[in-house]
Amino acid sequence: MSRLILASGNAGKLKEFSELLQPLGWQVEAQSSYQVEEAEETGLTFVENALIKARNAAQATGLPALADDSGIEVDALQGAPGIYSARFAGPGSSDAENNTKLLNSLKGLPEAERSARYWCVLAFLRFAEDPTPIIIQASWEGRVLTEPRGEGGFGYDPLFWLPDLGKTAAELPKQEKNRVSHRGRASQLLVEALQAHAPK
Repeated sequence: MSRLILASGNAGKLKEFSELLQPLGWQVEAQSSYQVEEAEETGLTFVENALIKARNAAQATGLPALADDSGIEVDALQGAPGIYSARFAGPGSSDAENNTKLLNSLKGLPEAERSARYWCVLAFLRFAEDPTPIIIQASWEGRVLTEPRGEGGFGYDPLFWLPDLGKTAAELPKQEKNRVSHRGRASQLLVEALQAHAPK
């Protein structure tokens, strides 16, 4: 079984990608199992940051690596918080603090002007200097509410309203969220891309 390093210490992501890539015969391991230090995200786009993280993990371990970078972009804020989604209210800020800052930034804005989308970018490198990494991008369209709803999910999920489903991302059952979300779609596309690139 081939080993693949996930450039993240997030246990939830590790479990998710392990399940997704199991049919392809990949054994997914967290970079923390190899004492790989977190890469400094100096890129200006989700793509750059995903590549930085994947390259760092591949370089440190000598194994193929996968990284994701994701966040929310709000049209009325010219795409912010974007790559700064996890630290919108400042370094080390909590989900609640980030949500409060987003609500304050959009105060008084009518519903029709609160369009937003989640983005997930996945970067897969066979080795650190891989000249043709697989890069997957997927988005999830929605709107930012004026107050949080729902107990599930994380990040901006309680504010992220899905008009088609009549719920916030935080109100979706986990299985449904994994199927329709930006990360769920990106993961499915990654599996298809890896199958297409698998040695014949």
